[in-house]
Amino acid sequence: MKQAIEEKKNGFAKKNWKQIDLVLGGSACHHSFANCASISFLGYGAQERDFSMRSKALNPLKASEHAGEGHAIGLGMRPVRKLMRYGGLKKMVVPSSASLAMERGLRVRTKAPRPPSVSERGGGGSSLNGGDEVEEPLSPYSRLFHTPSLDTCLIIIFGFATSLDLDALKIRLKETLIKHPRFSSKLVFDGDREKNPRWVRTKVNLEEHLIVPDLDPNMDKPDRFVEDYASNLSKTPIDVSKPLWEFHILNIKISNADAVGVFKVHHSVGDGMSLVSLVLSMSRKSSNLEELPSIPTSTKKKPKFVDGPFRYLIAIWLIFKLFLNISYQAVLALFVKDTDTPIKGGKGVEHLPKRIVHRLISLDDIKLIKNGTNTTVNDVIVGVTDAALSRYLNRKCGGRLQKNIRLRASVIANVRQTAGLQELAEMMEKGSKCRWGNKVGVFLVPFHISLEEDPLEYVRRVNANLNQKKLLLEATLSYYATWLLLKVFGIKVVAALTHRLLFNSTLMVSNVLGPAEEITCCGQRLAYIAPSGWGLPASMVIHFMSYMNKMSIVVGACEEVIPDPHELCDDMVESVEIMKNAVLQRKAKTGLF
Repeated sequence: MKQAIEEKKNGFAKKNWKQIDLVLGGSACHHSFANCASISFLGYGAQERDFSMRSKALNPLKASEHAGEGHAIGLGMRPVRKLMRYGGLKKMVVPSSASLAMERGLRVRTKAPRPPSVSERGGGGSSLNGGDEVEEPLSPYSRLFHTPSLDTCLIIIFGFATSLDLDALKIRLKETLIKHPRFSSKLVFDGDREKNPRWVRTKVNLEEHLIVPDLDPNMDKPDRFVEDYASNLSKTPIDVSKPLWEFHILNIKISNADAVGVFKVHHSVGDGMSLVSLVLSMSRKSSNLEELPSIPTSTKKKPKFVDGPFRYLIAIWLIFKLFLNISYQAVLALFVKDTDTPIKGGKGVEHLPKRIVHRLISLDDIKLIKNGTNTTVNDVIVGVTDAALSRYLNRKCGGRLQKNIRLRASVIANVRQTAGLQELAEMMEKGSKCRWGNKVGVFLVPFHISLEEDPLEYVRRVNANLNQKKLLLEATLSYYATWLLLKVFGIKVVAALTHRLLFNSTLMVSNVLGPAEEITCCGQRLAYIAPSGWGLPASMVIHFMSYMNKMSIVVGACEEVIPDPHELCDDMVESVEIMKNAVLQRKAKTGLF
């Protein structure tokens, strides 16, 4: 009886807690978890957070005796995660307080060391550098990109104007890329892919991420080799036992570059704008190596709203119209499927490898068409896509293009409030206005597949459609609607809805704004940038990216559905040329755009 009372009094005979040392805000103290304790500390926004640990008996060690040893409060793992989440935890040392307690003759029961957590795809564990564990839970959007139906990787092909100095490149990567938390953290799960996914900081072995194959510089068809190499990367999943990125160096000369770098990264690490910010932070102007590159910003004035006694009625009408439009678009997106055409993917298309091809066109030609039609660059590139698909499908149908084809593109749009250079370059810094991660919205744009006599009609039609979607804030609302659904229904439901929306459409289109002048990245001059990706339920993803006076058109197509993506790229280049000539002819006749 005496023994049972003693066990109940001490409160740890049946508890399997272990001691963990914490340092909070630079001040140190030590208590055992079994002792009653209350901690107050300042988290984000200087709000005071209280955590109480209730148990009984075990006498605390004196904080004053260990203030210089970095010991603090012993907690269970759940309070530890809360402390880390709110920013109070700076360091964790395991299991120094338990060792110290045993040295003082106290009996402490500890759990046996747990093996590293392993995900379904062979993920790694949580071994940490120097014993200091820094964890961060995955954001809901990042978790979405790890679901089986939306497991997505991005690939960026960098064409360099000079051959690469590997030693200099390694030094620069260590100074920049590896210091970024997302590129020095690996993904860890508890048991399976759906349990407590989190980023865990780890020591990065650059040799595991920098892949340099031994290549023959005099090989035949080097352009085709680079295309095959990049496409083959879509056939292998990314290794989740280490940080989720790879950089492949191909030191061979191709038609528009002297060397090529292929950057493969998982979409959960960040979206296109985040990766552009990473390139900016690692780059300088070639003309001035001390100056950041510049990105053109929009000069359009914000629309003025009606002022007067009727503004409230107009606001109510717009809100009502917005609600009707969202409901209508949601029904169309989730329950109406595009017409089956030679480019429409079937079930399981997201798991098929992609062939990645690209073309470079003049950005000045795109701007000429933009000015000639009084539209935007986005309007032009989407209109060019519409025209190219019409030409491609007409050829595939033997010149007998079907009428009333329902074909929609899922357009991916950045919804960040600001896209200024300084915010982008500082996106990786704590407290910046423009946050790292995935912050994109998706909306559907219908294409009118037909052969138009006036090639500029494609652009005008797209302009009218996109203006309406901007007015109704479809991209922004889709982002926040997804966020709300994730909070209410969870990852599985949102993943199913997103998969259905993308699968019901035919293709995906994205445009990324790049630097306006030549830049030097990691000490190497860049000739072009060509982004793409795979893992989403679409047979084709088309990316546009501007850089200097060029624009890359990158088509990532499933070869089983679209065996000749080069032809589609050629159709896009030809459509730009036809539209440019139409603008010039009209200018020659009228003297005006």
